[in-house]
Amino acid sequence: MAEEGSEDTGSSSEGSPAKKSTEASSKNPLVAVLLILNMFAMGAVAFFQYKFMEMEAKRPDLTQLLKESGLGANAEIASEEQPTDTVSKETLIDLATFTVNLAQGDGPRRYVRLNAVLKLSKDSEISEVEARKPQIRDTVISILNSKRPEDVLKKDGKLYLKEEIKSAINAFLIDGKIIDVFYVGFQVN
Repeated sequence: MAEEGSEDTGSSSEGSPAKKSTEASSKNPLVAVLLILNMFAMGAVAFFQYKFMEMEAKRPDLTQLLKESGLGANAEIASEEQPTDTVSKETLIDLATFTVNLAQGDGPRRYVRLNAVLKLSKDSEISEVEARKPQIRDTVISILNSKRPEDVLKKDGKLYLKEEIKSAINAFLIDGKIIDVFYVGFQVN
């Protein structure tokens, strides 16, 4: 009986606020119009995306265009020969990562993490540089140990550091010469 009474009271209260809010939102034409406009906009976006992807699929590849124009075989031969010439002319030697304490400045202890690559001249022998790699690493560590954080954080300081490393290594190389030093990674903490 209690259940029947609760059902009757629920159905007899037509003026409840929850029922009014659901009726008002379902009868509001602005919400319906906005939902329809949203569906059309989503459909338009999907249509244009489909057309764009279809257009991209039909676009020819660069290698296909070169082959059609008759330059494909010659261009492939030229592009294959060129990188091998530049690699043989410019020999790069990767030095392992350095993690070195910097000279004590005003603040707390700081260190530098450096990853560098050496560019050798054309007449340099890789075997000499490989044989002297421990000496090269020792020289770079000694140079970095003498620097303060303020010295290496400046742009000119990094350029000066490159020149200092290059000249120090070239001082003990006999057959080869270091042309440049490239920073692959440079971090001061």
